[in-house]
Amino acid sequence: MADETTEPNEPETKQDPVAADEGQAAKAAPAAKKAAAKKPAAKKAAAKKAPAKKAAAAKADDADAVAAEAEATAAATPASKKAAAKKPAAKKAAAKKAAAKADEAPAKAAPRPRPTRSRRDKPAEQITVRAQAKYIRSSARKARLVCDHIRETDVIKARAILEHSPRAVARDWSKLLESAVANAEHNHALDAEDLKIVAVYADEGPTLKRFQPRAQGRAFRIRKRTSHLTILLGSKE
Repeated sequence: MADETTEPNEPETKQDPVAADEGQAAKAAPAAKKAAAKKPAAKKAAAKKAPAKKAAAAKADDADAVAAEAEATAAATPASKKAAAKKPAAKKAAAKKAAAKADEAPAKAAPRPRPTRSRRDKPAEQITVRAQAKYIRSSARKARLVCDHIRETDVIKARAILEHSPRAVARDWSKLLESAVANAEHNHALDAEDLKIVAVYADEGPTLKRFQPRAQGRAFRIRKRTSHLTILLGSKE
């Protein structure tokens, strides 16, 4: 028998795990780069599609809202018409009930209006009669010397004072007093015996300017003064 020659077993080659990992990483690198390059394009496409999707969603929401409003108005119109139709009937029924209650209830006396009074009741205003004489040819100072005697006196006493006064302006005061008494009797039906002088005063009027010739061609000024006399009469009470 021929001897079978046995070849020695070859040693098994063990692969290094680190090298294997490096190889796989080298193979996977191009694929990862391609995927990374594709990602921006996908993002851009998604960004372009997003506004269109939003607009479509907004349109859909608007359409749904319009449809809901239309349904609500359609549903509400019959109810509103029914309510409007019921209102006149309700008003008539309420009017009938009120009329029936008014007939059944006894007639009540109308409340008396309360008198409106202020906190401080003002007394009745006193009637005053006024008479005035303007442009009397007397100065206001001379007229005041006479009117001071008849102030706050009754008409009868004032007449006596003016009648016996030596001053010329007393005649003007007497005429003015009689005019005021006539106004009181004619306009207000008052008696002269019940009247007194409430106020009497003399105001200055315009002054008339004149000149008197003097020696050596000179001139002296002359002032002719006037006054306005006033008398107010009132009742003694």
